[in-house]
Amino acid sequence: MKVLLKISWEALQWENTHWIDPKFLKSLALELKEIYDKNISLAIVLWGWNIFRWISWASEGMDRTAADYMWMLATIMNWVAMQDALESVWIQTRLMSALDIPEIWENYINRRWIRHMEKGRIVICVAWTWNPFFTTDTAWVLRALELWCDIMIKATKVDWVYDKDPKKFSDAILYKKLTYDEVIKRDIKVMDQTWFALAKEWKLKLKIVNLFKKQAILNAINWDEWTLVSE
Repeated sequence: MKVLLKISWEALQWENTHWIDPKFLKSLALELKEIYDKNISLAIVLWGWNIFRWISWASEGMDRTAADYMWMLATIMNWVAMQDALESVWIQTRLMSALDIPEIWENYINRRWIRHMEKGRIVICVAWTWNPFFTTDTAWVLRALELWCDIMIKATKVDWVYDKDPKKFSDAILYKKLTYDEVIKRDIKVMDQTWFALAKEWKLKLKIVNLFKKQAILNAINWDEWTLVSE
């Protein structure tokens, strides 16, 4: 089985409001090691804006292209931190990037990425597609298709998927299973709608999990747990 995991760095901040929480990062690495030890092929896409809040800058008149490049560059430390945490628990990893910085990582080459996964390494997608105006969902879906992944898992700070924020609205409706058409029709904010259409076309399966629940990622892989989006 091939799994592409998308992790929110907002979630990895845990109780630290300015930077990632190293203790939580280590606990996540240990959880991912359980998956790694079961010989499940795993790749990771990270997103984060704990360093540079590009959205506010762009909204105040900064050129969007410049803001997007700054955002992607600012999160380089996130990817390196994730690799270090995984290797500290004896997981073989590779960083593969759409941006050429050979001193830190390899350039993204699809066949090489597949080969790394065949050799049992966790590959972390760095710099996404290195294209401004595209979200991290872009890289997530594109890499899932290129690697022929069986399932995509989005790890966030919330349980399940709701039609609106359950913390703000007591009448929020919980969805345990959704079709792509239902998500689009109801305008549920699971992921960027443009790339959601691409996932729908290629019939990718998507699960949304709460990163703070013990073994949430492993349970999502093995059992019908957390919200599933499919045909």
